[in-house]
Amino acid sequence: MTARQFTPKDFTERMERAVAQAADAGLTGLLVTPGPDLVYFTGYQPTAITERITLLVLGAGRDPAMIVPALERGDAERADGVSAVSLTDWADGTDPYARTARLLDPDGRYAVSDAAWAMHLLALQEVLPGSGYTSMTSTLPMLRAIKDAEEIDRLAAAGAAADAAYGQIVGVRFAGRQEREIAADLAGFLREHGHDTVDFTIVGSGPNGANPHHEMSDRVVREGDMVVLDFGGLKDGYGSDTTRTVHVGPPSGEEREVFEIVRRAQQTAFEAVRPGVACQEIDRAARKVIGDAGYGEYFIHRTGHGIGLTTHEPPYMVEGETRTLVPGMCFSIEPGIYLPGRFGVRIEDIVTVTADGGRRLNGTSHEMHIVS
Repeated sequence: MTARQFTPKDFTERMERAVAQAADAGLTGLLVTPGPDLVYFTGYQPTAITERITLLVLGAGRDPAMIVPALERGDAERADGVSAVSLTDWADGTDPYARTARLLDPDGRYAVSDAAWAMHLLALQEVLPGSGYTSMTSTLPMLRAIKDAEEIDRLAAAGAAADAAYGQIVGVRFAGRQEREIAADLAGFLREHGHDTVDFTIVGSGPNGANPHHEMSDRVVREGDMVVLDFGGLKDGYGSDTTRTVHVGPPSGEEREVFEIVRRAQQTAFEAVRPGVACQEIDRAARKVIGDAGYGEYFIHRTGHGIGLTTHEPPYMVEGETRTLVPGMCFSIEPGIYLPGRFGVRIEDIVTVTADGGRRLNGTSHEMHIVS
């Protein structure tokens, strides 16, 4: 099914919400640079992110404005969200910062996209010495965190596509093949099921599974290996990210025990999801199960991260994050146990917060799958 296109109205509402959030944070406005933020607010993604400045300026009491290189103006005008934006261009050989400065309050304080180029900010500070800038994530971390119905539908479709890829990968032969060969199969299955880009295909077999961010290697998978499969990418602009741990042949009693602890931790954390609960409580719920079982020191990362236009974004399910869950937030729940030099286990689903709890956007079984 083809995803519904976002409309100019969708983009305008996003910009209005952002301006209100910036005002609540005591900011003059936002400066949005190419990347996921600009796509979120305008639907526009330059064909190449270069040293030429492109900047969307949002602020209270003024219309949205954007400056683009003259050679890219035509592309920008075709983006649905740019129809509500006052567009200015600049030509090579002219000073883009003097022109950009006209769109800003000389004494304004702005939240800036994390991916902004330092050369652009430094140049704006030189032209507008009274202005100030802060990271968008540090001051407006929830800017894209609450998804609307269409965004959740896209995330659910990406999750279903990842599930379908998992259904295929467990049918291939593991034993006697290199991790990178299995990873290539997995990437192909993701594309086959509609992923436009594949961001990662982690295949961590045996001792490699004890490294949470091991990707793949020439290691040959063997009978008796535990294998961590963590994979995802973008489908219709929104992300998938799921992990399942499989075993090549029959597992040992210890492997089954560790797997079951992780499965219970993941389920317990999911059951803690409901509006009003602090993000850190999701982390605490998973961590308590693993800690009570005696493996606390081997759970070495946060329990989850937000997902949307990128596969990692706020909110984060981690100790110290006291922001509360709100319907529409979408994030991973992915506890794990990693025994150095031996094996690792991780189970991950994407979850969205509903009015009275949580909903998984992945539907494959959490039981240990035995592969050949």
